[in-house]
Amino acid sequence: MARWDIFCSVVDNYGDIGVTWRLARQLAAEQGHAVRLWVDELDAFVRLCPGASTSAEWQHHSGVEVRQWPEPFPAVAPADVVIEAFACQLPPSYIEAMTDDSRRLWLNLEYLSAEDWVAGCHGLPSPQPGGLQKFFFFPGFVAGTGGLLRDADLLTRRRAFQADASAQQAFLRSLGVVREAGARLISLFAYENAGLAGWLDALAADTQSSQLLVPQGKVLGDLQVWLGEAQLAPGDQHRRGSLQIHVLPFVAQDDYDRLLWCCDLNAVRGEDSFIRAQWAGRPLLWHIYPQEEGAHWDKLEAFLALYGAELPSEISAAYAALWRAWNEGSGMEQAWLELQDAWPTLQQHAERWCDLQAARPDLATALEQFYRNWLSYAA
Repeated sequence: MARWDIFCSVVDNYGDIGVTWRLARQLAAEQGHAVRLWVDELDAFVRLCPGASTSAEWQHHSGVEVRQWPEPFPAVAPADVVIEAFACQLPPSYIEAMTDDSRRLWLNLEYLSAEDWVAGCHGLPSPQPGGLQKFFFFPGFVAGTGGLLRDADLLTRRRAFQADASAQQAFLRSLGVVREAGARLISLFAYENAGLAGWLDALAADTQSSQLLVPQGKVLGDLQVWLGEAQLAPGDQHRRGSLQIHVLPFVAQDDYDRLLWCCDLNAVRGEDSFIRAQWAGRPLLWHIYPQEEGAHWDKLEAFLALYGAELPSEISAAYAALWRAWNEGSGMEQAWLELQDAWPTLQQHAERWCDLQAARPDLATALEQFYRNWLSYAA
């Protein structure tokens, strides 16, 4: 059993802590390691792990030691494997203490991208002062990358749940939702988006009814404006034409998985929910985190090209147009209408894509193998 330290600086929203918390749990449960997760903003962690403390310097959840990342940083023995998530900066005192063991592995876990250059940069070394060496570790969708976060039994659990209508009904009822016969079920978790109104107009005017499930989050402000409501809270329900809207509480990660599994389409944001929506085996709509100078568009287009490669060309083009409209914040109504006949094909493709990604090693397994290879090299 090795000791692993994962450092997470919560920059914005829940993507950073969502990924690192899932990874920490998996390394502990499936690889049998002693894992410490250092978090600089426990308020964000508590949203994902109900029952956790927002002030405890030390706490233990799901087999993981969760530590508050304070300033100044305490004197602790560095772990055998040290992961700085998403280029966060390790405490200088911790880095200094790392020089006592040449077999210690230091990894920079990067953001997920489907861009072509990722495979070429995955695993590259980055020499550091004091004789230390850090390696870049890139998650990814193709061979030569670090794969995607995936619990060992995730797809088995997901498919069993999706085959059990009563389990889905019970779960939805626990959130205050009763599914209407024949209704399309859509989850919505997004950043602020000016394109929401056009999409809601299209759903409200549709001949098929839809139920929109909206966990608490940034997009509620735009939803309030469209509804003409001063404030929305969990439990609120509103109907406009063919559209029934349900406002949900912010749920823990395992419940969010089940929410995705229940739905016919999942609109997601950032990185953690983006990955989990793919494992749900359902069509998805990704609101990518906007970056300076439009750098996020390259990531969006790279994924669209990879994901749509096996779709019929006209469906791939219409699907990409919907994603672009959503991320541009305009044109959603027309883009939505042009995709309506494609849903059976998109559903089948989502399951095939899930199987394709599941055939590759998951992120935790890839990290474990990288560590074993490092030990052999450093011996």
